[in-house]
Amino acid sequence: MLSMYPACFYKEDDGYSVIFPDLNYLATQGDSFEDAMEMAVECLASYLYIAQRDGEDVPAPSSLVNIDPVAVAKELDPDLPVGEAIVNLVSVDVAEYAKKHFEKSVKKTLSIPAWLNEAAVAQGVNFSQVLQRALKEQLHMA
Repeated sequence: MLSMYPACFYKEDDGYSVIFPDLNYLATQGDSFEDAMEMAVECLASYLYIAQRDGEDVPAPSSLVNIDPVAVAKELDPDLPVGEAIVNLVSVDVAEYAKKHFEKSVKKTLSIPAWLNEAAVAQGVNFSQVLQRALKEQLHMA
């Protein structure tokens, strides 16, 4: 399912800044407009993926016509001069993006003693699941 949110793109001396006003002013940047758009897609996908994973509510996107990029910039820093600014819709299929970037499995090679391997195989142990559980526990992610 495609998710679409408006984002404010601000021309800077060294590229573009991007702000999603609907998503607690979530921000990213890029060296060019194209790079900023790619970073905005990644930023939006990451935010929505984590919110879905954690069961958090996500606000509905505003209409493009209701977003004033100058007002957004002034809300964040009233003293900052605002140059070239546009509002653009950023869209991403979070499930597809996650499959390619967040949930992609990586093959790892490891060594264990032969006796431990034989005992685990005899009991039908799934090595990948055991390693994932152990890593999550070690990294305090369980």
